[in-house]
Amino acid sequence: MLIDFVPDSAGVSLAESTGFLKAPGGAPANVACAITKLGGNSAFIGKVGDDEFGHMLVDILKKNGVNSEGVCFDAHARTALAFVTLKKNGEREFMFYRNPSADMLLTESELNMGLIKQPRSSITDL
Repeated sequence: MLIDFVPDSAGVSLAESTGFLKAPGGAPANVACAITKLGGNSAFIGKVGDDEFGHMLVDILKKNGVNSEGVCFDAHARTALAFVTLKKNGEREFMFYRNPSADMLLTESELNMGLIKQPRSSITDL
């Protein structure tokens, strides 16, 4: 999970943008939210910074009905940031800020194995 910053006007490059809006991002989290919106059950396993953005992302998971018991907070690394745009020619442009970010520091010992070992039908109803 990460924070996407998208231009406040469509069709411009990152350099051309005059401002950005923050949005929750990261394909795995987006899929987990989509599953619950479609009536299924989902969980997210990952790591975010113990910062404002990390807590915001976990709150969004919870508000969308995603089990967040697998999320860890890192007191020393920040939540990842990505600047993302879709240019007029349809080409996407990304710029990531990781130094490294918390999501890159998830270790095996931090994995919620109980959540992983749950029967598939109790995690997702796809």
